[in-house]
Amino acid sequence: QVQLVESGGGLVQAGGSLRLSCAASGRTFSRNTMGWFRQAPGKEREFVATINWNGGSTYYADSVKGRFTISRDDAKNTVYLQMNSLKPEDTAVYYCAASSTVLFGLHLKEYDYWGQGTQVTVSS
Repeated sequence: QVQLVESGGGLVQAGGSLRLSCAASGRTFSRNTMGWFRQAPGKEREFVATINWNGGSTYYADSVKGRFTISRDDAKNTVYLQMNSLKPEDTAVYYCAASSTVLFGLHLKEYDYWGQGTQVTVSS
């Protein structure tokens, strides 16, 4: 069992930065693929970024590539999402997710555990 708690969301102006954190409980964190997803009002939840179990591979949605960076610190059981050059269209609830079954996850159904989400609002 893995429990995930996101933090770091807030209100920021366009062009600004935020760093989201996702603290995980459970002894198997270091073996989990981790991902970030987001859901804007009236839209489906969408993939943002993923990092494999050892941090050696990452993958990003085209909409955030070059602006967002996912990383993990297994000693702290935490995964991060550094978000730079934020745009109003990045406004959404951001969710952290963990998968114990896939090596690299781009789809919601590949993830077993989800956090409660943290709101990110980017003003123009």
